[in-house]
Amino acid sequence: DWIDKGLQTVFVDNMVNTTSEPLVEIYLRNGFEDQFRKSSRFRMAASKDTADLILQGTIVSLNVPPVAFDQYDKATEGRAVMTVNLLFEEREARKKIWAVSNFSGNETFRIDQANPNATSLSKGAALQKLSNDMAEKAFRNLMSGF
Repeated sequence: DWIDKGLQTVFVDNMVNTTSEPLVEIYLRNGFEDQFRKSSRFRMAASKDTADLILQGTIVSLNVPPVAFDQYDKATEGRAVMTVNLLFEEREARKKIWAVSNFSGNETFRIDQANPNATSLSKGAALQKLSNDMAEKAFRNLMSGF
């Protein structure tokens, strides 16, 4: 374990969302909170002021281009591609423990031209899965020091 054993409590700060996509910052924060909760190494702090460590993040981009089309050139599948910057630091010393820039992931979703509501639900589910997957991958990297 490469992180000082004396540092035990973590606070996942609100993620900054620089995109026009609502809620994705909440999905990402929840994903990280789940990772820290599942970990036996850390405990969640009740507040920022009581935490040994703070995870901060910024969603720098989120694009959802269509990636598959039917014979009439109508989109049938989209792909959410999200890029984030993350910083894990010791609160009191403001010392960087781990950071990553331009960390990205993607998730595809179904586009139903006849049913915009179904497309919206599919996209929302994809954004939640993408956020959870990215949090899990970043957490693994953080824990291994990469």
